[in-house]
Amino acid sequence: MGLHDLQPAPGSRKNRKRIGRGPGSGWGKTAGKGHKGQKSRSGGKVAVGFEGGQMPLYRRLPKRGFKNPCGKEYAIVNLSQLNSFDEGTVVDLDLLCKTGVVKSSLDGIKVLGNGELEKKLVVKAVKFSKSAREAIEAKGGQAEVV
Repeated sequence: MGLHDLQPAPGSRKNRKRIGRGPGSGWGKTAGKGHKGQKSRSGGKVAVGFEGGQMPLYRRLPKRGFKNPCGKEYAIVNLSQLNSFDEGTVVDLDLLCKTGVVKSSLDGIKVLGNGELEKKLVVKAVKFSKSAREAIEAKGGQAEVV
């Protein structure tokens, strides 16, 4: 057997269908597109969302709200989540991300006063709620705005 004897397995390769090449092919005349209409024309495509002239769904539904381009979105951390750290630890964005308390930092971290804080910690964040700041300082810790 030589390289010149090699052939693909029978039935593994098919010739492409050559449409619109005369009546002898069986795919002449309309080339499988039927008679008339938008989809039979050259370059004829129906636009995405087109519903045959009926008012499309995306125009029937009302618009709601807006996205504030200047708005900031903070990752939220509650006081109860800070109890997992040892006494005297400096809790900042890197530590919170590393331990999995916060998934993504977004525009920074905001500490809220939900739950009880049981340890003295130094917490560094972009924002603190009033109750969170008071609770941290009541335990002898520090709430530092970064």
